Amino acid sequence: MTKPPRRQQLGFFLTPPHRCGYIPGRNAVTVFVDPRLRPTLATYSLLSQHGFRRSGDHVYRPKCPECAACVPVRIPVRDFEARRMHRRTLRRNEDISISIREPVFQQEHFRLYERYLAARHAGGSMENPDPDGYLEFLTSSWSETQFCEFRAGTRLMAVAVIDRLEDGLSAVYTFFDPELPERSLGRYAILRQIALARAEGLDWLYLGYWIEECRKMAYKTEFEPLEYYVDGQWLGMRPLTSSALDEPDPAI
Repeated sequence: MTKPPRRQQLGFFLTPPHRCGYIPGRNAVTVFVDPRLRPTLATYSLLSQHGFRRSGDHVYRPKCPECAACVPVRIPVRDFEARRMHRRTLRRNEDISISIREPVFQQEHFRLYERYLAARHAGGSMENPDPDGYLEFLTSSWSETQFCEFRAGTRLMAVAVIDRLEDGLSAVYTFFDPELPERSLGRYAILRQIALARAEGLDWLYLGYWIEECRKMAYKTEFEPLEYYVDGQWLGMRPLTSSALDEPDPAI
């Protein structure tokens, strides 16, 4: 009889308060999984089910004492129904082909990443990346990561970085040609990741955090049904936690 795999023992570290990268004037606290741990697929999947995300080798989740604005969200891909805007986006990009690539450095990918950050995050901490920092952010030494390449002919249009989980896919990061807004490439990338998860018999596409006060994250709520992780459980209704926040504690 095959024994079930042993569960990894997890340790966690809490950061001191630091400036919130999403809501101006707020401080944030983050909980990290012990960085000495190399999570197995089962452990990473379990952590994702509890609202954790990966950035490089690190697995983290916001744990702010006075704020609950960062809400993990995921799409139940079997139940997803495309809306009119989604069908238009798919038609608009019928000329795009998709290839799954290994998560290694390619100059063409990096140049697109630079252009995307310069257009979408000008003046931010992510602007002017270097090749090492690019890979350290998107990949890790232990995750099952893939780069999903989107091309129209030979032209690179977008790259979606995907982590494979036991029960779904995690949409780690997507960057695309910022000069083609009419194509809605960010939306298109999510639609194709939903289709990929469905085709592989998986249940979820994890989209990371939704913050009601952050306009850049509003697009996530257009994909329905959408589940929100609140108070230790996944709910099918949008929570009120991010619109009824306490004022930031000046002592933090």
